[in-house]
Amino acid sequence: MNIHGKDIKIFAGNSNIELATSIAECLGLPLGKADVGMFSDGEISVSIHESVRGSDVFVVQSTSYPVNRNLMELLIMIDAFRRASAGRITAVIPYYGYARQDRKSKARDPISSKLVADLICKAGADRVLTMDLHAAQIQGFFDVPVDHMQGMPILASYFEKKVAEEKDKDFIVVSPDLGSVTRARTFAERLGLPLAIVDKRRPKANVSEVMNIIGDIKNKDVIILDDMIDTAGTLCGAAKAILEKGARSVCACATHAVLSGPAIDRIKDSVLDEVVLLDTIKLDPEKRIDKIKTLTVAPVLAEAIARIYSDKPVSTLFV
Repeated sequence: MNIHGKDIKIFAGNSNIELATSIAECLGLPLGKADVGMFSDGEISVSIHESVRGSDVFVVQSTSYPVNRNLMELLIMIDAFRRASAGRITAVIPYYGYARQDRKSKARDPISSKLVADLICKAGADRVLTMDLHAAQIQGFFDVPVDHMQGMPILASYFEKKVAEEKDKDFIVVSPDLGSVTRARTFAERLGLPLAIVDKRRPKANVSEVMNIIGDIKNKDVIILDDMIDTAGTLCGAAKAILEKGARSVCACATHAVLSGPAIDRIKDSVLDEVVLLDTIKLDPEKRIDKIKTLTVAPVLAEAIARIYSDKPVSTLFV
């Protein structure tokens, strides 16, 4: 492994070409020339159309839906660059799929998140750049350096302006569950706002959740913060409970727009006024509804890439 490539080259799989293009534009670079497709039998086809010998190669690919196809594209691209004598290969994974399978919750469960990390390392990645892993400990699953970016500062910048402009509102940050308290507390401190917590409990199997709110949200304008929105069931249920407890309005924000299954319909029909998401996952046209606003992570990832190439610290971008 070389510790430094002679130049930067940005390549993209098919999961989020728009984000990869924006990252390249922020760096003043063209997107690398490559074709990533599929043979008639479903196998992934990768062709690199320019020399990468000795280069610092960054492969931008979220392992979002279709997860397994996007993951295989990433692995095969890394393998292609390794065999083409790239100086250093960084897997830029804005959204890391399988992150929620990070431990054994019952007997004979796999730890798929660790398996995927092993596959990425074995394929030939020299380092990983990612954002808001579901559990920060997943960094330890990789046998190569991991730069773990945070989406919270981007979301905080948006809401700082919102809080400053809407002076007639009395905002409060709410964590949707106990597991997100640390993230929500940092967000609240950044905005100078109080914090409340949704306590979800299930008395017994097949019985509806009982939701309690820890903190005073009466007549408040609530901002719910989470790392991802998948089916939106938890989010929409929390928003409804918050409004029933006396809140004046509810909006939400999250880094990853997984938005699977009934998520869009749930958000449409929910009491949420606005949902602010980052573009770590490409948002299909049918999911771009009025309630959803998207912010880009391209400048942050581009700056991280520039610092990795220049051997400068990335940690200053975390604040």
